[in-house]
Amino acid sequence: MYKDLREFLAECELAGDVIHVARPVDCDLEIGKALKKSYEGRCPVIYFDDPKGKAFPAVGGVFGNRAKALRAFEATEETIHQKFIDGIANPIAPVMYEGDVAPCQEVVVMGDEVDLNKLPIPRFSPNDGGAFITAGLTVSKDPETGVPDVGHYRYQYHDEKTLGYMAQPFHRFGKNCNKALAMGKKSWEAAIVIGGDPVMHYCGPLVGVSDDANDYELMGGLRGAPVELVKCKTVDVEVPAWAEFVIEVEVDFETTRMEGPLGEFTGYQTPASEKWVSRVKCVTHRRNPLFQVLLTGQPVTENHILKNVPFEASMYNFLKQQFPTVSAVNVLPAGGVQTEVVVSMTQRNYGDARHVILAAMASNLRPKYVVVVDDDIDVHNLDQVNWAIAYRSIPGKDTIIVEDVPSSPLDPSSYLPDTHGVKLEWSQLAKMRQNGALGIDATFPFGLPHEAIADVPGWKEYDFPELDER
Repeated sequence: MYKDLREFLAECELAGDVIHVARPVDCDLEIGKALKKSYEGRCPVIYFDDPKGKAFPAVGGVFGNRAKALRAFEATEETIHQKFIDGIANPIAPVMYEGDVAPCQEVVVMGDEVDLNKLPIPRFSPNDGGAFITAGLTVSKDPETGVPDVGHYRYQYHDEKTLGYMAQPFHRFGKNCNKALAMGKKSWEAAIVIGGDPVMHYCGPLVGVSDDANDYELMGGLRGAPVELVKCKTVDVEVPAWAEFVIEVEVDFETTRMEGPLGEFTGYQTPASEKWVSRVKCVTHRRNPLFQVLLTGQPVTENHILKNVPFEASMYNFLKQQFPTVSAVNVLPAGGVQTEVVVSMTQRNYGDARHVILAAMASNLRPKYVVVVDDDIDVHNLDQVNWAIAYRSIPGKDTIIVEDVPSSPLDPSSYLPDTHGVKLEWSQLAKMRQNGALGIDATFPFGLPHEAIADVPGWKEYDFPELDER
C-alpha cells in the first residue's frame, strides 16, 4: 500500500518505468503530443520538469498501462479482480490527519493571491475549447445526507480564478449539484484533489455502488488502510491529506459559460455547451508539488486504463453472483472501457451463455457488444477471442440483437427518441439517449463433443533461453 503518489513514483523509478524531460515543454499542445506518443510505446511515467511559464513541474503517464495498475494494487492478473472485490466488500473508515500541518496544506494560497495560470494545465488538442484539468478527483457531499462522493470530472480553465466543469446528471457530483439547486441554494462546494495515492484514483470510476456509499470507506478497503483526511480551508469538504494539490471551489448556479469541446473517452470531441462555472476560493499544495496531467481521447489513453480494472472487477462481481462459473471478464479499453465486453465461462446448462449476454447488457455499464467464450479462451487475448468467434459461433443462430436500450450520452452513435417537438435541456436529453446491443455466443455447442484443438502441449513451460534473451 502506497502512502501517496510519491511513493508509487519511486517504485516506478526502481522498475525503470520513468523518464525525465528536463528541457522546457509548452503546456499548449506539446504535453499532449508527448503523452500521446508515449501511449503508443511502453507508456512510462513522464516528468515534465520545466513547463514553460509555469510555477510547478507536471507528471503524466501515472496510469499509462495495465502493468502500472497491477503495481498500484500490488497485485497480479490472477489476483487483481478478487482483490478489488474484497476491498469493496470490506470498507475501512477514514481517519483525520493527526499532525500539525497536513502535507497537502503546507502552502496555502487564498483570495486575490489565487492564480490558476501558475499551474501547468495543458491544452491537449487544437480542437479543445481550452486548457483542461483531467487528472483531478472531485470531492463533494450529498446536500441532504452529507455523504462524500469522490469522482473524476473534467475542469476547463476559464481564467486565473474560474473553471468550467462537466458532470453528467446521473453522476453523483451532478446529482449533488442538482439537489443543492432544488433546495434553493445558489452554489455548492467541492474540492479538486490532484496527485494522490493511485489506488484512490482507481476508486473514482467505480460502478455498481449505491449513491449512499461513502467513497472514502471504499478507498480504505481497496488500500487495506484508512485514508487520512484533512478539512479544507474554505469549503466544508474533507480531502486526502497526502495529495499534491487541492483546489477548493464553489459551483455558481447563477453563472454559465461555454465549456468544451474536449476529446472524451469515446475518442470523439464532445461539443461545447453552456455549463455552470466553479469559482476558486483557495489552492493548497505540498512543498515542491507535482501537478498530475492526463490525456483523454481516442483509445487507448490513461483514462481508459484508469477505468479498466474497476469496471472489469465490477462487471465480474455482478455476473459471478448470478453465474458462478464465470471465470474472467475483459472490458476492452479500445471500446472506451464501456462498449465492448468479453466474458469467459463454463456452461452448466444449455443457454447459460445467452443468459450471461443478456445480464451484461442489462448492467449499468451499458455495453453495446458482449461476447461470451469458453474458459479455455484468454479474454485479454483478442486473437483467441476472434478465433472463438470465427469457429464456435454461427451468425444469426448464436447472435442476439436488442434495440433501443439505454446508451452513454457521450457515444456519438447513440440517438434520441422522438421528443414530439418538445424542447429539452441538455441534462434531460443526456438521460434519453439510446442505442442497440449485440451479443455473440462464441462457446462450443452445449452437450456436443468438441473438435480436437491443434495445440502444442507444454509450450508455456518450455525453457527457451535463446528467445528470452532477445
